[in-house]
Amino acid sequence: MSAPLYNKDILRLAASIPHHHRLPAPQASVERRSPTCGSRVTVDVAMADGRLSYIGLDVKACALGQASASLMAAQAIGMSADELAEARDKLTDYLSGASDDLDFWPGLAVLAPARGYPARHASIRLGFEAIAEAARMADA
Repeated sequence: MSAPLYNKDILRLAASIPHHHRLPAPQASVERRSPTCGSRVTVDVAMADGRLSYIGLDVKACALGQASASLMAAQAIGMSADELAEARDKLTDYLSGASDDLDFWPGLAVLAPARGYPARHASIRLGFEAIAEAARMADA
């Protein structure tokens, strides 16, 4: 690995998660937990006209999970449930080595050093998994 797993960019993102508060009346809430490390991300959503209009987060995760949730939350508003599910799937493919594409979500390149650490992948995916499921539930 040419870059350290926990670098200043990861730590900066982990310390500045947008929408880091629960919504008072969400249309859907989903919690995802990593069985490997115990990291947990809860996502509350509200949808309008098939697009994410509000998001609220409760993130109790390692720095990588926090950084990933931060990147997710910074770009998710305005996206459809299908777009969020596609992003989740592309992140999973990237982490597993099935794809080298990181262009689908701004800023994800900062997480590239974690690709070689499969034990960290579940925590990185938590926010994307939770938002995709919550958006699907709210849009149903």
